[in-house]
Amino acid sequence: MTDAELEELERLVTDASPAPWESIIEGRDNQSGSSFIGIGDEDMELHRQSGLASVADHDFIAAARNYMPRLLSEIRRLRG
Repeated sequence: MTDAELEELERLVTDASPAPWESIIEGRDNQSGSSFIGIGDEDMELHRQSGLASVADHDFIAAARNYMPRLLSEIRRLRG
């Protein structure tokens, strides 16, 4: 990964809504409504052209937002 790629990821993290993001899946985490990513007091619904986003996509997107700052810090630390 280049320094430019790291800088781009850091910019994306800085510009995104603050963590934590929580993947809330209908039938797993709630019993009514729909699946969404909880961001503070708001819900982000994920859709694809073919329909709703998968559980795996919801979980990945929320986890990526939550872990990305730590991953970037670890890369910077390991590079010294």
